[in-house]
Amino acid sequence: MPHTNVNGIEIYYETTGARDNPAILLISGVGTQMTRWYEPFTNMLAARGYFVVRMDNRDIGLSQKFTDHGMPDFKAIMAALSARTTPQVAYTLDDMAADAAALLADLGIDKAHIVGASMGGMIAQLVAINHPERCLSLTTIFSNTGNHDLPKATDEAMEVLTSPRPDALTDREGYLASMLKTAKVIGSPAYPVADADILAGAAADLDRSYHPTGFSRQYAAILAARDRRAELQKLDLPCVVIHGVDDPLVPVTGGRDIAANVPNAELIEIEGMGHNIPPQLNERVCDGIERAIKRA
Repeated sequence: MPHTNVNGIEIYYETTGARDNPAILLISGVGTQMTRWYEPFTNMLAARGYFVVRMDNRDIGLSQKFTDHGMPDFKAIMAALSARTTPQVAYTLDDMAADAAALLADLGIDKAHIVGASMGGMIAQLVAINHPERCLSLTTIFSNTGNHDLPKATDEAMEVLTSPRPDALTDREGYLASMLKTAKVIGSPAYPVADADILAGAAADLDRSYHPTGFSRQYAAILAARDRRAELQKLDLPCVVIHGVDDPLVPVTGGRDIAANVPNAELIEIEGMGHNIPPQLNERVCDGIERAIKRA
């Protein structure tokens, strides 16, 4: 299995496509494994002539877990943010960006096109900010800048994201039902995914790795993240921002804020798209990624 030790921890990754093609690194969102970049999507990119790298972020999937750090103290984190001090968290989004950059170096990839979705888009921004020598282009998908004044998620979206789920070890069906509910609440209203497909993907991820506390520590890293706007304004690379107009979890204003702060960024808004990449939009999202690549 393709594990490698980078940045002092063990990271799991997989590749698709010919090794000598231009590289694309895909970075996943909070609490989600690299398998959320579904194979039809990665195969589509590979068929267009790219070497596609997927990775499990730290603390999720088959990468190194941080269970010994315990659960975050969210009350203390919010108190620190209110006092404008730095919250204490197990790791930061900058650490996760360093993992991504180190993985590229370990694979012998000098530069790659960096693509991130949701939290992965935040990490991708930090790869471009902190490790510009590794970046050919930047594509963010339903993400934001860390600007705390942006509109928040809908109450329903926040509830399904943060409410405790049934324990999958004792109530597998209840757990999968909660995953289905989340997917339907935050998904794309104009591009529905069949319940059976959602459940099959959730079951496959569950069987691959069940690690619910990883979500909490990754979510704490998001809360503790700084506003990146001033740093984004200094970037000098092609950037495409893809965002669903109907995203209830990270409103489209988040994507607009990225595009407004990265010089010469291109914003692609998709009507009817929520906080997922349904199969019906694979080609449009791949087209958006290629727009950044071709500008590089």
